Amino acid sequence: MAAAKQVMPSEEPLSPFSRLFSMPGQDCFNIITIGCKTEGNAHAIVEGLKNTLINHPRFSSILETGLGEHKVKAKWIPTTVKVEDHVIVPDIDPNIENPDQFLEDYTTNMALSPMDKSKPLWEFHLLQLKTSYAGSVAVARFHHSLGDGMSLMSLLLACTRKTCDLEALPTFVVPKKSKARHICWSLIAWFWFIVRLLFHTCVEVFKSMVIVCFARDNVTPLKGKPGATISVNKFIHRIFSLDDVKVVKNAMNMTVNDVLLGVVQAGLSRYLSQKIDLNNKTSKSRKVLEKNNIYGVVFFNLRPNRNIEDLAKMMEKGSKSRWGNSIGYVLFPLWIRLEEDTLEYIRRAKITMDRKKLSLEPIFSFALLKFTMKVFGLKALKNLVNSIFSRTSVIFTNVVGPDEEISFFDHEISYIAASSCGVPQGLTIHIQSYVKKVIINLAVDLSVIPDPHHLCDLIIDSLNSMKSAVVEMGSYKLEV
Repeated sequence: MAAAKQVMPSEEPLSPFSRLFSMPGQDCFNIITIGCKTEGNAHAIVEGLKNTLINHPRFSSILETGLGEHKVKAKWIPTTVKVEDHVIVPDIDPNIENPDQFLEDYTTNMALSPMDKSKPLWEFHLLQLKTSYAGSVAVARFHHSLGDGMSLMSLLLACTRKTCDLEALPTFVVPKKSKARHICWSLIAWFWFIVRLLFHTCVEVFKSMVIVCFARDNVTPLKGKPGATISVNKFIHRIFSLDDVKVVKNAMNMTVNDVLLGVVQAGLSRYLSQKIDLNNKTSKSRKVLEKNNIYGVVFFNLRPNRNIEDLAKMMEKGSKSRWGNSIGYVLFPLWIRLEEDTLEYIRRAKITMDRKKLSLEPIFSFALLKFTMKVFGLKALKNLVNSIFSRTSVIFTNVVGPDEEISFFDHEISYIAASSCGVPQGLTIHIQSYVKKVIINLAVDLSVIPDPHHLCDLIIDSLNSMKSAVVEMGSYKLEV
């Protein structure tokens, strides 16, 4: 297949969030690990990227920050891309003793190394490394100024094709729509929805502003030492069955997201309980945990058009579809308790998340960041962002992946694990589904979470306990 002619776009000013993420000391990266079933082929990946990714304006432009000696307007400057310079194939000993540990260390070193800003801010590392989950691994690093994590993941998936049909784009599970109602009842339901939306928006926004301005998390083993500089310096991932999640989901009549958030709360509760017992032998974990107020940041995608076909066309024709950082957040109070009924964590997650979904808090948070930037400038925006993360303990994201097997430039994919680094947070939990798998990725600061593998084990063990509980209840079914 002949390489597509690269479209040279015109110069484009940076968005407010691209400017924030390009500030000195504020570099943020999205790290996406792609496990392949077969040995990697660098030539196939290079040729594939030439026909797809670099046709997107952001991936064929250099970032001009306007922060140097010559003060110029921050902008994207189009350039000619030599894809071979962005695809790195390191020499790796094929008989390496612990390939999983090597992958963790390599990903961490890659994420923390500076990126050459004289080139477009993206790169792929192809590791000829057979791990527990893959025959070879490709690790992509994207600078956050290119776009938010959801945009970048969607764009990457738009480069893939179904293994059963090499011309077809990936498909995703579509949420079921509610059945049509009588028009009179629909009007009443719509009015009641508006009332609840306004009420929950006022309540949730008020609580969010109180947390950002006045409150903060209690000092726990998730926060690190007061005054310490926190940054991610370790990435790990683990894979478990999506069917196990669906068993719990169907038994409790909830969503996959409710179950996953409940599982995380249960795992964190067990982890903190163990840490508290180790630090204070005379304390009772239950009472100590109940006194802690711990908040997490949960991100929402605000982009209305999520059609992957549009992203594929964008790379084919250089169209100007909406792009950039377009995410909101909510501050989520984590239910950190020692519950005898392990399913209570899921019930609590659903109650809280339903309130968040039935509010405009994500849109308000996005508008607040834009307003701060426009009125008070970059420094104020940076202070606001740092204040949000310093007053919380965890970042949580959950992305729905393809429901059928896909390939990445003739490489059949075994799994996809994503995360990010660069924000002052000691723990980021990113969960990604792929076919019948769930991949959990932890990005941690080892000075805060010195044993991330143990934390990951506790989270997965919590899911197993929940599955056992619903099986004993006998009220479950596996969704086909």
